[in-house]
Amino acid sequence: MNRSVLFSLVLLYLSVAPGCKRIGKFDMPGWFKQGDIVIGGIFPKTSALHNLKTLFFTKNNFSPRFDLRAFRWTQMMIFAIEEINKDPTILLNVTLGYRILDSCSSPTNTLRAALTLVGGQEENNSTCFPAVSAIVAEAGSSQSIAVASTVGPFQVPVVSYFSTCACLSDRAKYPTFFRTIPSDYYQAKALAALVKRFGWEWIGALQSDNDYGLNGIRAFKEEVTKLGVCIAFVGTIKRTYSVDKTLRVLEMIKKSTVKVILAFTAEGDFYPLMKEVVKQNITGIQWIASEAWITSSRLSTPEMFQAFGGALGFVMPKMAVPNLKPFLTSISPHADSGAVLDGMCTGDETLSDSQDPFFDVTELRVSYNVYNAIYAIAHALHRVVFCKSVGEKGIHQITLYLYSIYSQVTAQLQRVHFVNTFGDSIFFDENGDPPASYEVINWQLRDGEVHHVSLGHFASAVNGDYKLSILEEEIVWRTGKNIPTSVCSEVCPVGTRKAQIKGKPICCFECISCAEGSIANMTGAVDCVPCPVKFWSNDKKDECIPKTVEYLTYSEPMGIIITVLSLLGASLSLTTMVIFIKNKQTPVIKASNVELSCFLLLSLVLCFLCPLTFIGTPTVWTCMLRHTAFGLTFAVCISCVLGKTIVVVLAFKATTPGSKVARQFGPKQQRIIVCACTFIQVVIIILWLTLNPPYPDMVFQHSTKKILLECNTGSEAAFYAVLSYIGFLAVICLVLAFIARKLPDNFNEAKFITFSLLIFCAVWISFIPAYVSSPGKFTTAVETFAILSSAFGLFICIFAPKCYIILIKPERNTKRLVAKH
Repeated sequence: MNRSVLFSLVLLYLSVAPGCKRIGKFDMPGWFKQGDIVIGGIFPKTSALHNLKTLFFTKNNFSPRFDLRAFRWTQMMIFAIEEINKDPTILLNVTLGYRILDSCSSPTNTLRAALTLVGGQEENNSTCFPAVSAIVAEAGSSQSIAVASTVGPFQVPVVSYFSTCACLSDRAKYPTFFRTIPSDYYQAKALAALVKRFGWEWIGALQSDNDYGLNGIRAFKEEVTKLGVCIAFVGTIKRTYSVDKTLRVLEMIKKSTVKVILAFTAEGDFYPLMKEVVKQNITGIQWIASEAWITSSRLSTPEMFQAFGGALGFVMPKMAVPNLKPFLTSISPHADSGAVLDGMCTGDETLSDSQDPFFDVTELRVSYNVYNAIYAIAHALHRVVFCKSVGEKGIHQITLYLYSIYSQVTAQLQRVHFVNTFGDSIFFDENGDPPASYEVINWQLRDGEVHHVSLGHFASAVNGDYKLSILEEEIVWRTGKNIPTSVCSEVCPVGTRKAQIKGKPICCFECISCAEGSIANMTGAVDCVPCPVKFWSNDKKDECIPKTVEYLTYSEPMGIIITVLSLLGASLSLTTMVIFIKNKQTPVIKASNVELSCFLLLSLVLCFLCPLTFIGTPTVWTCMLRHTAFGLTFAVCISCVLGKTIVVVLAFKATTPGSKVARQFGPKQQRIIVCACTFIQVVIIILWLTLNPPYPDMVFQHSTKKILLECNTGSEAAFYAVLSYIGFLAVICLVLAFIARKLPDNFNEAKFITFSLLIFCAVWISFIPAYVSSPGKFTTAVETFAILSSAFGLFICIFAPKCYIILIKPERNTKRLVAKH
């Protein structure tokens, strides 16, 4: 751009800044154009004043790169009003005027400007201006708050184009405030959605020390807290802060472990800190930007890109306004009679061929908001000026009294709903806010310049919720190609759970292995999940596996031993029975009562085979068989022993051989004793099986990793009744045998029966505590070994001496030796 042309533009720009700075002789009251209805405007037109002074009032090299955004906003207001005045479809025969004042980005100056616009009186000047019907103000939230809270009670409508503080949606405090930019309530949701999208859980935050920054970070914290995200620190900055304050915030950033920082700040507040970040070469941080600075040309420089490249943020959608460019290029200080040029310009300069970004109207954002604000006011005024009276036809113009139509304009703004020239639907909700829609912006360096690349959007979905859509593969990250991670603690692997560290935020935790029997099959688990009762955790604690089903099997060593001993005992008993039958006429066999001995041997065979029912998978039938067979066979066995003991006692207690007592207790009586004693056990067993029989059961308490498959006795009382009855018979036998142990005879069975019953009783007395305390399948093993031990004790003690005489010492198997004495 030609230097003199640009200087002319700057002079016009500065000439409307009366309350801020004075440069040379330029001190004009602002832009004003008379009209039937006047709209007021307040803009921060001197926000880049020090840059302009450097450019034109020092000897530094010339550079056209300065921020004239606010100047373009004012020109957009003028452009929109002139466009409306030419439009026959709106405010026909009513001319809009404007009066634009400067806020100097100060709430105090903004308030002064607002009161000036409403009152119509210029400070320190006798000139009177017409009061405005509405005010377009302001860029900063704090400035808009000052205006809206002051003029709101007087029903003066205020429409902002760049104030985003969610607090301004409070209709109780700001009843006449509207805006054409979404509230930070929605931007906070958008930023939280971005944080969630990339899994950032540990982030830092910077806020401007004003309503915009404080309320913005508050809303953001509310949103991310719902997602479990932690804010490591919140630094507060402002352009008027001392260097020491700025450096303290910088130290906080350097000491923190966060890799992602949100800067919810105004452009001017963030700039000093950005310079220090670049100066100290602080890199490796992914920056998230608010809409206030993500597209700022002042900040988007290659120098800043060194530390802030790849920044992500949200802005309102862009729009191209082609007709605005001819309007901007036609600006000339000669068109303003108040501009004092001191001969620096000839008036022949032109801006038509300028390539300065100021004239780029293809990506307008805030300027487009100004455009919509003016049109919204115009449509509201149209509804006020032209209305259809009840009972009448046609349109008629009503008398205008500006001080009485503020409330009407406010009411009509609330009802405004139209489609603008570019196809966008313009309306306000009940809080005065427009529908929320944002573009996702990414800082990318192309051809040596920083570009604001749009990579997605955040807008309302079909279900009324808001949805974030973004092209992740096209994002340029500060840390390279991969998405940066920012966590206080690494995600807990599978098999572990989070354990909160005392005094630390919720995002800072330790990873503790799950307890036995519980798992965590996902990373980052808060709690471990207990496995179902039939399952157990694997070694990695990430999967529940079926518990091992345990029962006594034929293939394991213990099962093999029991099987061998059972078959051995049964074989020996059968062999002995054969021997007894074959040698039943010998004195030894006759003396031991052949019938009872065979009954006893047969019951011992069944006793030896009984443990086989304890091996293998328990079923309903095997469970009933194992306990009943055990109780019944031992009852028969001890009954036979009892019969033999009674025979011995009666035979040798008779005073004379062949006495009536001995003769009366013959085989018939012996059989009755055996059957009677067995019958009682049969009754107990029948009652047991009828009322509460044994059944297969899964036992979990003995082992955490195994399921014991065993036979539940059903009724413990019945089980112990069976044992008790066997014990009762054994005690009677023991007593009788003990009495007859010293009777004179070379072959006195009483002493062998006594010894066998001592073994029997010792085995079963020790069985009870061993049975109760043995875990798992060892309970079954204890019972089987008790059966085998007692059976072998009876067999060896009663039949081994007889077999010894018959097989080894046949010479002693004579009537003389057996009956000697």
